[in-house]
Amino acid sequence: MLPATLPTGRSLVMGILNVTPDSFSDGGLYVDTDVAVEKAYRMVRQGADIVDVGGESTRPGATALTAREEWNRIGAVVTALGKTDIVVSVDTYHADTARRAIDAGAEIVNDVTGGAGDPNMFSAVASSSCLYILQHGRGNARTMNSLANYGDIGAEVADELTASVDRAVSSGVDASQIVVDPGFGFAKVGNDDWDLAANMAPIMKLGMPVLVGVSRKRFLAEIHNGRSGPAQRDDATAALTAYFAELGVWGVRVHEVAASRAAVETVARLRTAGAYP
Repeated sequence: MLPATLPTGRSLVMGILNVTPDSFSDGGLYVDTDVAVEKAYRMVRQGADIVDVGGESTRPGATALTAREEWNRIGAVVTALGKTDIVVSVDTYHADTARRAIDAGAEIVNDVTGGAGDPNMFSAVASSSCLYILQHGRGNARTMNSLANYGDIGAEVADELTASVDRAVSSGVDASQIVVDPGFGFAKVGNDDWDLAANMAPIMKLGMPVLVGVSRKRFLAEIHNGRSGPAQRDDATAALTAYFAELGVWGVRVHEVAASRAAVETVARLRTAGAYP
């Protein structure tokens, strides 16, 4: 149920709009509604196909919000963007927030808990025609790192995603609504993110659209000898965008849009020229 306004033939670029005071990368920059809406327009001008609006930080150790608190943060922004031709995604695990966002014009629900955060999420999605991004994770923001124990990370993440998809479908969500996300940085520590990136085959073989979100995440710091802050990791993010686009992912979720849009366009052009099987 891909929104008709989204292009095909290349990986999509989802721009991150954090309407939060405490996100790890840009917390506090876009809490004002007018500033946030202008940021959304700027990302679209830079090449974002989708704008993903979030009101709660999901970094390890972050404080959880109620659905009411979350909507108080993002409601005005989602409502304003929902009146435009921008494809709006809402980054939430609260069913009530998802319903309100869909009513306000959002076309995608991006759930970092894969339905585990709210027992009513699947029914909220099933009653709509929105896309549903179902992410892999274990535990919650306070417990996830302690649950990062893998033998074969690609196969295990694929199996756990499959189990979550099965639960969603059995709850009434149409399989055509679902995009899966392997959850980089969520219940992954040490070399887990690199190992997952190198072992995406089991996830790609699920035959479902795949969204990847590695933007500015901590494991990229080692590319700069560990000395870079989050905003200095955009070059490494764009490099991984090109890699994941070569693998054929449905989309990438990024903070800095322009470089990733150039990367996916370059890969698409090379694919047209016969560079990839």
